[in-house]
Amino acid sequence: MRIVIGGASGYLGRPLVQRLRDSGHDVVRLVRRQPGAPDEVAWRPNQEALDPAVVDGADAAINLAGVGVGDHRWNEEYKRLIRASRVNATETLARAIAAAQRPPRVLLNASAVGYYGDTGDGEVDEAAKSGSGYFPEVCQAWEAATAPAEEAGIRVAHLRTGLVMGPDGGLLGPMLPMFRFGLGGPLGNGRQWMPWISREDALAAIEFLLTADVAGAVNLTGPVPVRNKDFARTLGRVLRRPAVLPVPALALRLVIGEFGREAVVSQRVLPAVLTGAGYRFEHPDLEAALRWALNR
Repeated sequence: MRIVIGGASGYLGRPLVQRLRDSGHDVVRLVRRQPGAPDEVAWRPNQEALDPAVVDGADAAINLAGVGVGDHRWNEEYKRLIRASRVNATETLARAIAAAQRPPRVLLNASAVGYYGDTGDGEVDEAAKSGSGYFPEVCQAWEAATAPAEEAGIRVAHLRTGLVMGPDGGLLGPMLPMFRFGLGGPLGNGRQWMPWISREDALAAIEFLLTADVAGAVNLTGPVPVRNKDFARTLGRVLRRPAVLPVPALALRLVIGEFGREAVVSQRVLPAVLTGAGYRFEHPDLEAALRWALNR
């Protein structure tokens, strides 16, 4: 397959490109700088349209573009950037696909479990309604931006991705130093549910969805969400370190600002569409995912 990818330099994008190439696919990367390789094409979604010729004749398009939500202290300016980097990139790619003479058959577009907001103890799948507040509203706009492609008859899947764990960053990146020193523990009261997924499964699921007969929302989360206190306990056990020191929610707000509120929401999200389509998880439980990510 010939696959055009936006967000190819991110935490999921880089290994996804390599995985797809290893599977024999031809990958074209959309980059926001001067192209430096034959497989790169420049795009500037905040400034100009993408030439439909870039996606013309491609079999699929994948869009993972967006600045990191935890990479910067949230203020009004950064919140605008979080939204614009996702919505503008998605709309730019979707319009190019809709205008192409031979458009891709499928667009896999990133979204997030933040769509659901705080769900408390209740289990939610893709049929659940959106939550309220800043990040659910961002996710609604993000997903709505694919409309030009959907209206052109393209199969579109919204990848509502959970908390991704891998060997070199993601969810574990900011946690590991504290846990390795025995200073880790639950966030807030620790009762909030965490919709984790290993990076290996996130990538494999994306590849699976290239050809699966699936459209609409797809939760990219592990099949067994856990409470934050159980996550901390399991991580401590894998690292052979104590994990009992709680981090108060107020302290999170003081250190990382408004994003601290998002860090302690409860989301018991299940990947109903993915499992229903026949996907089999490489890491179906948290400890297996952690041992893979930490090479333990």
